Amino acid sequence: MDKTISINLGGVLFSIDEEAYHILRNYLQAIDLKFRHTPGGNETIEDIESRIAEIFQSQKGLAGVINRQNVEDMIAIIGKPEDFGQAAEEETKYAYSGAQRKKLYRNTDDRIIGGVCGGFGAYLDTDPVWFRILFVVLALMFGIGFFIYLALWISLPSAVTESQKKEMYFSNQRRSAATENPYNQQYTTSSRAGNAVNEVFRAIGRVLFICLRIFLIITGVLLVVGCFLALLVFFMVFIFKYPGAFSTNIEGVHLSYLPDFLNYIISPAIVPWAKVLITLTITLPLLAIIYGGIKMIFWFRARDGFILLGGFVLWVLSAAALSIILFNEGISYVETARSVTRDYFKITPDTLYIVSGARLSDIKYDNEIAIPDEEYEIFISDEKKELYLRTFINIHQSEENSVSLEIYKRSAGRNRNDALQKAEELIYNYRISGDSLIIDEFSRIPPGRKWSFDEVWLSVYAPEGTVIIMDRTTESLYHSIDENYYISDPRNRLWLMTEEGLDRIEHRRRIEK
Repeated sequence: MDKTISINLGGVLFSIDEEAYHILRNYLQAIDLKFRHTPGGNETIEDIESRIAEIFQSQKGLAGVINRQNVEDMIAIIGKPEDFGQAAEEETKYAYSGAQRKKLYRNTDDRIIGGVCGGFGAYLDTDPVWFRILFVVLALMFGIGFFIYLALWISLPSAVTESQKKEMYFSNQRRSAATENPYNQQYTTSSRAGNAVNEVFRAIGRVLFICLRIFLIITGVLLVVGCFLALLVFFMVFIFKYPGAFSTNIEGVHLSYLPDFLNYIISPAIVPWAKVLITLTITLPLLAIIYGGIKMIFWFRARDGFILLGGFVLWVLSAAALSIILFNEGISYVETARSVTRDYFKITPDTLYIVSGARLSDIKYDNEIAIPDEEYEIFISDEKKELYLRTFINIHQSEENSVSLEIYKRSAGRNRNDALQKAEELIYNYRISGDSLIIDEFSRIPPGRKWSFDEVWLSVYAPEGTVIIMDRTTESLYHSIDENYYISDPRNRLWLMTEEGLDRIEHRRRIEK
């Protein structure tokens, strides 16, 4: 069993093992040599001994045995004699001028959570247990103490370097080195009750710290996994255009084609820049959250301030540039206008045939964007750089004894005239031949022009009693088809214009029966 020695430091008795005693004795002798012949040196040595006693008390308490590790930890806190020999001379010099004062730091060497109370204890030369009790009492008053502690934790710097720790514990504002010490001790010696309360707080602090770490780890994992999946979705859809990898559960809406659609809604020269800016605007925040989640999980510190600041500046610039581009392009859609043309049949047929001309199956298109609820479909041909719009028809009763066709075209532009001009430029082909109306299944946006919320639809007007026959393609373009209609013979596509509107003849026969 190692030999123990009893020593007196600052008026307090300690038991110290033999190895630790020799290290401490050499340390005190070195300090004695440094300060013996300096003004106020004896007082300085006494203060340092008192500080050593306080550190030993916080480490082991009065009943424990001081070992080598305790002594080495104490030397790390106070510093080696050769490190503060010059500082001691400067502090003695400033003791006459009153140039320096104590500074308030968070005391990381005497902390339960963040070292705020330990810092106040060192600054006010008081046992920090009183501040801990005060914050607990305030925390019970609607959480006031919690928010005050959090604010101080954020605002107060921590004493990390040896010079900061000396500023926290010592001051040299006294003018007479002969009668006053150039240093102040940390705080007065704690009583046994104070030590017991501090130990209770430390135990509670450890439990709270463990709970906090568990919460941060779970939160960090959720953030990392969620943002990583969001990045994966973005790159798969926006960059690699991988169809079917992720579904929106909306039939006909293909998000993987939206990046291609950018080529048709903004100026071609701006498209590459817009894609880069969109990528930076979306990915930078996700990467920052992933990095923050990793720090939560592994609880590490890194000198990443400049990197984070640079990333934030890059994100702000990207978002600002993207906003300017989108605003500049967006003003070309502020006004809408509609163009209407009407064409009459030369005869009024008893039976009107509405048949399809050019079909979508006749053209080659690469991608499709469909909005079922709005009955709006766009087909993109990357080879021809053209956009096609599915064209729907309505059939109404004519108030006059004639059959006619109205073509509605609508577009958006910077102003009404610009929108009207774009609407008139939309290309739609149809043909009236005797008692037949031949219509295309689609309309076309002129090559080289951007999409401008373009839309084309048809309205056919026929008098009451007119029989209308449509083929399968034109029937699919008719808005008012009831899917529940019973069709006994698919070849029988007879419709009748009645007083209530268009109705399937087969349906009326069933009702009459």
